[in-house]
Order: sequence, then C-alpha cells, then structure tokens
Amino acid sequence: MKNLTQGNELKQITLFSLPMLLGNIFQQLYNVVDSIVVGKNIGDHALAAVGISFPVWFIFISLVIGFTMACNILIAQFVGAKKHEEIDKVIQTSILILFWAGLIVTVIGIFLAPYILKMMNTPSDVFEEALIYLRLIFSGMIFLFIYNAFTAMLRGFGDSMTPLYALIISTLINIGLDCLFVIVFKWGIAGAAIATVIAQFVSCFWLILYSRKKYEAFRVNFFKLRFDKIICMQSVKMGFPSGIQQALVGGGFMALLSIVNTFGTQTAAAYSAAGKLDGFIVMPALNIGVALSSFTGQNIGAGKLDRVKRGLHASLLLALGITVTATTAIVIFGKSVMHLFVNNPEVIALGARYLIIVAPAYFFNTITFTLNGVIRGAGETVFPMISTLMAMWVFRVPAAAVLSRYLGSDGIWLAVSIGSAAGCLLTFIYYCSGNWKKKTAKILEIKNR
Repeated sequence: MKNLTQGNELKQITLFSLPMLLGNIFQQLYNVVDSIVVGKNIGDHALAAVGISFPVWFIFISLVIGFTMACNILIAQFVGAKKHEEIDKVIQTSILILFWAGLIVTVIGIFLAPYILKMMNTPSDVFEEALIYLRLIFSGMIFLFIYNAFTAMLRGFGDSMTPLYALIISTLINIGLDCLFVIVFKWGIAGAAIATVIAQFVSCFWLILYSRKKYEAFRVNFFKLRFDKIICMQSVKMGFPSGIQQALVGGGFMALLSIVNTFGTQTAAAYSAAGKLDGFIVMPALNIGVALSSFTGQNIGAGKLDRVKRGLHASLLLALGITVTATTAIVIFGKSVMHLFVNNPEVIALGARYLIIVAPAYFFNTITFTLNGVIRGAGETVFPMISTLMAMWVFRVPAAAVLSRYLGSDGIWLAVSIGSAAGCLLTFIYYCSGNWKKKTAKILEIKNR
C-alpha cells in the first residue's frame, strides 16, 4: 500500500483519489449516456421509466455491495499474511454465494417487479415500459453480482486497474449497443435494457478470463467449488451492516421517488435526468473522502495526528473548490445540459429548477463526505451510518412528503437540500465533539503495546 505518512498532504490525497475518480466518471457516463439515448430517441416517458427502475435494483444489489466489501477486506488480510489456502477459500466461497444469490434475485425481481412499481406510484403511462426495462435488467443481475465479486477480490490483491479496464469495456459496449438497438433498430426501452445486460455479461466474462490468466488463485474449477462456512459467516458479519445501510438508503430514494411519481411522468423524467448530473458534482468529494480515510488511518497508525488535521484542511479546500466550480457551471448551464436528455420544454424547465434548488445540497454533502473521511479513518464506522440514515429517513423523506403538499415538486427538491444540511450538521457536531478520537486512542494504544 502506498505510504501516506510523508510528503505534501494535498498532493497525496489528490493522487490517491484519482483512480477511484476515473472509475466513477466512467460509471456515471454509463448511466448518463443510457438516459440521453432513451430520453432523446424514445421520449420523456421512457426516461422516467429508466429513472424509476434504478432505486429498485439498487436495493437488491446493496446487500451484495456489503458482502463484496467483506471479500475485499478478507482477501487483503490473507494476501498480507500470505495465507494462500485461506485466499482460495474466500474466492471459491464468494463465487458460490454470489452465483446463487444472483439467480435468486433474478427470479424474485422478475416476479415482484409489477408489485414494486405499483407501490412506488408509478404513472400509468410509464408503467409498462418501466416493467419491461426492470424485468430485463433483473435478468442480467447474475452477471452484475459476479462482476462485483471479482472486482472486490482483485482490489483485495491490490489490483485496482483491472476492474477499471472492465468498467471501461462495459461502458463503451453499452454506449455502442444503446445507439444500435435504440436509434438504429428502434427496439425502444427494451433495446436499452438489453444493451446494458450484454455489456454487463461481456465485462463480467472478460474480468473472469483476465483474472484467471493473471492470478493463479483464480484458476479454480467452477464445477468443483468448495463452500467454507466460516468464511461465509465472516463475510456476512463484516458486510451485513454496510449492506443494510446501503439498502436503507436505496429504500429512502425509492420512497422519495414514490412522492415524485405522484406529480406525473414529466416530473419523474426531470428528476431522472437532473439526478444523473448529481453524481458528477458530488463524485469528486466522495472520492476525496475515501482517500482521506486511508490517509487518516495511516497517519494515526504512525502517530502523526497533526497531519490528520492538515489533511482534513487540504481535503476541504480541494473538495469545496471543485464543488463550487461544478455547481456554478451546472446552475448557469443547467437548462442547456437538460436539452441533452429530452426535447420536452416542460421537462427541461423542471430539471433546470431542480438543479438550482438542490445546489446547496452539493456543498453540504461535500463537507459531510470530507469530515466522514477523517471519522472513518479513525476507525469509527457506526456514526456515519447513523447520520446517513437519519438524514434520509428523519429529514429528507418526511420533509418531501410535507413540503410537496404546499410547494409541489419544488418542495421535494427543497427536501433534498434539507436532508443534506441535516446530515452535514450532525456530522459537524460529532466531529467537533471529539468522540471519534476515542477510536484513535485505541489504535495508538494497540500500536504502542
């Protein structure tokens, strides 16, 4: 692992966050191009259908994200300890679990899709397209599960570039097939979903082949995989809290979307398109926060607490600088950017208004992500989970339900900023309280034994 205990703080954090940022840019590009092709060539109803489907499958994949995070940690620990037999157990057990989990989720998702869409108040003129899209996306869920498993395990080996290559391959294939199936073949929203599934299959298949070629540990017989109960329990214990957090956050987005849907297809389409731009604005701060966690952890371990504070200041300076620039651009050119997604002037106006009202949330999120970088790096992982869930379920969703009755869709957009402001305030108060330093003291105590 790269040594982050010496040198310029700002430079180290910037360089450490760049590979993650690049990967996330391609991930966002993957989603944005899909929405642009669908919105411009099929219509705002199809764009709304794609947006409605996202939080549904996100909930299903959230638990897997937690499990794969545990795979990453276990592989990294066993690689460091040179326990090759344990590495084999993690790899084989993870593949088995995620293969069967993918099959089960596929069946459940296809069956429950219409009931979930009804629960979300999906507009009637969007329902059929959303159902087609969602069921097709669920049909390829097994590829997404296995892809995430191999990505996590490769990162455990210290290889972050191979997953990035797979993501680039997937993005380029998805963009090409989107244009072919939707624009040329006129397959409608089904074409967009099929393009996504094929792209996921190809990137998953390539990742498996490349992993087997590059690392001996992955050269296992897939028909003779061994299940290890202890490894399974360790993975569940480590990954379950994070998975539950992600699932509850996804549930919050679903609840928010169900409120959006009550205002009709055009509002849902505007929310879907404008929401895609959120990722580009908050993504740098999110990655800087992750880099700051590693920076904080290493410097706490080295007993250099003064560098932690300097690292926080440098990170805030960098993250807020990027956020100010991106937010200013999106507020000024928001309407022009919305033209990329749809032709409907009402949807464009609604989306541009969303970007203006939600703009303060970007600043609050930037501060939250950065402070949480220090808090998590100190070993405190419970508070960030609690504050995230409180911001979503205690503030954002209830505020959207109440304000939308009086302010219409503007009330929902305002609730997004309210939830972000509440999360930022909670995090700032906790950081200033210094309670997270108790974890730091324990780390230093262990180090000095």
